[in-house]
Amino acid sequence: MRSERAVARHGWVQAGGAMLAGVVAMGVVAALGLWAAGASDLPDGAFPRVVAATVVTAVGGTVELSGNAGDLAGTEAGLTVLPLSVTLTGAAAIAAGFLRPLRHRAVTGTREFAGWAARIAVVWLLALLALSFGARQTFTLSVGDETIDELGDVFGVTPKVGFTTDVPPTLFFGLLWLAGVLVLALLVARGAPLPARLLRFQESVRPAAYAMVALLLTCVALGVVVALVVAVTRGHPVETLAVILLGLPNLVWLALTIGLGATWNGRVDGPFGLPMPHVLDEVLRSPDTATLNLRTLAEQDARVWWLVAVDAVLLLAAAFVMAARSSARTRPWQHAVHMAVALALAVLMICLVGRVDAHYGLSVLGIEDLVGGLSGELFLRPETWTAVGLALLWGLVAGFLGGLLARGVRRRGEAPGG
Repeated sequence: MRSERAVARHGWVQAGGAMLAGVVAMGVVAALGLWAAGASDLPDGAFPRVVAATVVTAVGGTVELSGNAGDLAGTEAGLTVLPLSVTLTGAAAIAAGFLRPLRHRAVTGTREFAGWAARIAVVWLLALLALSFGARQTFTLSVGDETIDELGDVFGVTPKVGFTTDVPPTLFFGLLWLAGVLVLALLVARGAPLPARLLRFQESVRPAAYAMVALLLTCVALGVVVALVVAVTRGHPVETLAVILLGLPNLVWLALTIGLGATWNGRVDGPFGLPMPHVLDEVLRSPDTATLNLRTLAEQDARVWWLVAVDAVLLLAAAFVMAARSSARTRPWQHAVHMAVALALAVLMICLVGRVDAHYGLSVLGIEDLVGGLSGELFLRPETWTAVGLALLWGLVAGFLGGLLARGVRRRGEAPGG
C-alpha cells in the first residue's frame, strides 16, 4: 500500500504538470524577449510560431531555415544558436517539478525512480512534438527600398524566408537535454534521494556539481545587475530587456571563459549583429576571422583585464562552497581534483552551447548580394580544448585554496569538535 501511494505521488498527472510548467515558463520568457527584440512585427502572424521555434532551439532542437526568391534568384540561410535565457528558465522549472515529489526522502528505489523519469520523458516528448509542428512559417522579406521591392514583385525575385523543425533530431536532442537537466537536478539538490547504487558517489560529486551551478547562476545574476545599470545610465531599456530574456547567459558565460584565458574565433559581417557590448562587436567586425581573447579585447578597452580578477574571486568562492559542503575527511588535494574536473566540464558545456553560426544570402542570376545589404555572416566558435585545459589549471588552484579556507567550517552532521 505504501508503494502504491509513493507511485501515485508522482504519476502521469504530476508529470504533465511539471512539463506544462516548464514549457509555459520557456514560452513566456521567449515571447517577452522576442517582443522586446521587435519580432512581434513579423508579417503573416508569424510571432507565435517564432516563439515555438525559439523554445525548440532552446532545448537543443533543430530549426532549419529555407529561402525562395523565384526562378531567377536563390536564397541561402542557416542559423545555429541557443537562447540560453530560455534554456535556463525551462531547466529550472522542469527540475523543480521533477524533484518536488521526491523531497524529504533519504533514498529511492531504482525501479520507482526510473518509472518517474520515464513518465516525465514521455510527456516531454509529446510536448516537444507539438512545439515542433507549431514551429513552421514562411514570410516575405522587404529589402528596405520601395522601388526594389516593386521590381522584385515584377520579376518574381522577392525574397521569402521560412523555417521548419527537423523533428527526429529535435526529439533526440530534446530528450538528451531533458536527461541532462534531470541528472543535474539530482546532483545539485542535497535533499533529493538517490538510488542506493549511486549513494557512494554523492560525497565527491554533489558538492562540486552544486558549486558549478552556483557559479554559473552567480554569473547570470551579476550580468542582470550590469545590464540593468547600463539600461538606466545609457538608455535602450527595451533592447536590454531583449538581451536579458534571450541571451544573457550566452554573454556572461562567454565572459567567464575569456577571463580564464580562453580564446574564441568569430566574425560579424553584413546586417547581422550580436547583442553584446560594443567592444566585442568592434573586434568581431573585421575582414577576416577575428580572435576574441583578453589581449584583443584589452586593445579596445583595458578594463577587460578586470575579468581575470572577477573570475578569480568567483572561482575561489565556488571552491569554498564546494569544500564546505563536502565531508570533513576530504583533503585539500582532493578538493582541487574535484574542482578541476567540475570546472572543466562546465567550460566544456559553455563551449558546446555558446557557439553561434548564422548566414543569409540572396543572389540573382548567380550574382550574390545584388541588392546589397541582404547578405551577411555571423559566427562565434571557441578553441574548446585550450579552454578546457585552462579550466583544469584554474580549478586545481581554486579547489586547493578553497579546501584550505574551509578547514575550520563545521559541516552539516559533524559533531562539535569533531
